[in-house]
Amino acid sequence: MRTLAKDIPQTARTKPEEEARVSGWVHRIRDMGGITFVVLRDRSGMVQLVFSEASPPAADLTLESVVSVRGFPALNERAPGGAELRVTALEILSRAQPDLPCQVNGDIARMGIETILDNRILSVRNPRIRSIFNVQAVIIEAFAAYLRSQDFTEIKTSKLVWGGTEGGTELFEVAYFDRRVYLAQSPQFYKEAMVASGMERVFEVAPAYRAEKHDTPRHLNEYVSLDVEMGFIDSERELIELERGLLAHIFEEVSRKNAADLAAWNVPAPSAEAAAKAPVIGYEDAVRTANEWAARDRPASPGASGGARIFDINPEAERFLCEWSLAEHGSDLVFVNEFPRRYRPFYAYPSDANRTMSFDALFRGLEITTGGRRQHNYEAFVETLPRFGLRLENLQNYAALLRYGCPPHGGFAIGCERLTARILGLANVKEASLFPRDRRRVEP
Repeated sequence: MRTLAKDIPQTARTKPEEEARVSGWVHRIRDMGGITFVVLRDRSGMVQLVFSEASPPAADLTLESVVSVRGFPALNERAPGGAELRVTALEILSRAQPDLPCQVNGDIARMGIETILDNRILSVRNPRIRSIFNVQAVIIEAFAAYLRSQDFTEIKTSKLVWGGTEGGTELFEVAYFDRRVYLAQSPQFYKEAMVASGMERVFEVAPAYRAEKHDTPRHLNEYVSLDVEMGFIDSERELIELERGLLAHIFEEVSRKNAADLAAWNVPAPSAEAAAKAPVIGYEDAVRTANEWAARDRPASPGASGGARIFDINPEAERFLCEWSLAEHGSDLVFVNEFPRRYRPFYAYPSDANRTMSFDALFRGLEITTGGRRQHNYEAFVETLPRFGLRLENLQNYAALLRYGCPPHGGFAIGCERLTARILGLANVKEASLFPRDRRRVEP
């Protein structure tokens, strides 16, 4: 029976006379002449192996080789976890070649992101890098668990679509037998269809694709979207309340389950209490507030004329608004709502002639969510299309969704990699993608 590395200290205290077997990867080798210390890494952590003259030889071991060893556990306060395994038998299951292209047991700050991503299959073995995906797994688990507790149904929708709900300029084209189709930007149409079908509340965790020619630390062309849609709402405020509770639950679970992973990045645990009290600020007030905080950050030079420096909720404004929210409300999460109609798609539900029932969620200086109430009235939908340069004949499937009875509804999507990156303080969202895809990268 295999023992995990994390269990060796307990075994050393309770059953030191019983031989234990551990298996994993050779993380570090230290030859002291006559005795060799090897740190073994498995999914649970690390354990020190001790090879003495009475042990099988460790000379053939290389870093990252996969081995299985047997031995007797013993307490040693200088060893990782306070215990070690004194080896009596060794089996090399897979010997790694010694010419490793990147140092798995090294400091990732010295590697550089391109080296890390070029060698992702190997670099992801680094415990600090792997901790990113421990956190991400808990985010996804908590996202689904919370929504199920709120009577949401999980769905899985097609990623091959006839066109884009949000327009056709940012779509990846795919050859599909004798026609062209596209990779889905979003499952929004299908989410809305399932709300209209009578499910009322649905969610999905799935990839989304954007053919945007950007190359920034905040963008990916393929990312994991955490999507939510719900029916019978009056305004975007109900969606904001749902996301407040959802993020509070995610933060609570990450704080509880990922303490070691957060410590690896030296970041504070995200606060469930702060998420629950995140403020809501209207778009116009948000732009004004961002400018006020920008002025504090960059005082005008003597004799300079005044005037707003920020005219939209851009990345700079996102940072200032999160600083404002933290200082004034004790929350590094803030919701901006009431976006102007000119900044939102045709399906955004209007609150008046100029504003929509839409919102963004900003967390630790970055937008992680866009959402809002959708148009559910067929006649109003048809009337709106010309304002956006759209034609009804090109949106027949979406029109059918509304023509045959659709409740007032809305939803939002959280970028999983962005949320992961914000929690851990990562400089580039690509670090939070196992195999990121951007303009230049399609492998490994």
